[in-house]
Amino acid sequence: MIPFRLRSSALAGALVLVSASMLSAQTQVTIPPIDFSGVIYSNFQYRTDIQAKDFNKFDIERVYLTFRMPAGDRASIRITTDVFQQQNAASSAFYPGWVVRLKYAYLQYNYITGKPTDLTALARFGMLHTAIVDHEEQFWPRWISLTDVERAGLFSSADAGVATQINLPNKFGEIYGAVTNGPGYSNRETDRFKDPQVRLTLTPLANRPGILTTWAISPWYYRGGVASRFVASAPPPATNGPVGNGLKRDRWGIFTGIRDPRLALGAQYSQFKGESEIGANTQVAPRVVVDSTGHIASGFAVLKPLALFDTAYSRLGLVARYDKVTTNTTTDAAYHVFIGGLILDLSRRASLAFDYQEQLADKNNGLTGISLPLKTYFVHLVANF
Repeated sequence: MIPFRLRSSALAGALVLVSASMLSAQTQVTIPPIDFSGVIYSNFQYRTDIQAKDFNKFDIERVYLTFRMPAGDRASIRITTDVFQQQNAASSAFYPGWVVRLKYAYLQYNYITGKPTDLTALARFGMLHTAIVDHEEQFWPRWISLTDVERAGLFSSADAGVATQINLPNKFGEIYGAVTNGPGYSNRETDRFKDPQVRLTLTPLANRPGILTTWAISPWYYRGGVASRFVASAPPPATNGPVGNGLKRDRWGIFTGIRDPRLALGAQYSQFKGESEIGANTQVAPRVVVDSTGHIASGFAVLKPLALFDTAYSRLGLVARYDKVTTNTTTDAAYHVFIGGLILDLSRRASLAFDYQEQLADKNNGLTGISLPLKTYFVHLVANF
């Protein structure tokens, strides 16, 4: 009886192992795919202005690493890390090397789906795009310089908040709206004020062949506000008391452009209204709100002259841009930015640019917050992977 019992136990154990193996083969774990991509911006620069004559350096401006993956039905996530070297004096005093921060980190939910010719819509929550900067970067090569409104410091390209995008049917355009914190992705939220913003983009010739297929017209509006620096001020009689009202930080404009592989053109006019404070909020030196209203007119072109005669891939391009920035219409303070040079495509995902950039005062050399003059020769490199 003992041998029989041993053989029975061995048979039962074998059956259990076989059943477990079959069950494991039937229950396969599916790992969601991860879409990983990135871009490297680097340059060599040589300055010729009197502020830093003959200064030169090799620089890796930043590296963006982007991860995308699905998060269930109709939902997905995007995370883009910004790897850069500390530039701020206070941050460099703590650690002067390379750091990693988030630029984009959001959950996206497609709440209206359909064919490409239908109306579709999505919502995002997290660190996301602001109204106009990312849209303009689809026309202008960001790796050569920031867009006009971002370079002038009007607002950041990303911020924390909530957004929605409605894609109009028949490729007629899109509506993008968001409410964000306001300070931008490089700073934490510092006050109670939020910045609503909206952009309408129309592409009236999207369904017609030709160089104007991508022609876009994009009016946009950004309503901003920041807290007073006396929001936590001491009560009287030490001061005039806390200030709860916010300071205006409104921006609006219209952008138009085309982005054909042979020719990219763009032009934008934008206005900004801001308020700042002077004084110490005391009886002796009361707080005074100062208005700072200005405007920007900008235009650029990226031309591949050989591609105009041949639709095949062309490596050589020309780039030019001019920004006229009036920082204050009351004082008539203004400066301009000029960028011009050559672009050489090393491959379809890597390019070199040999360009000259200047930022010079036109009127009222006493511009505040603007380091002038700047005259720099660059060799820029971008690599997408």
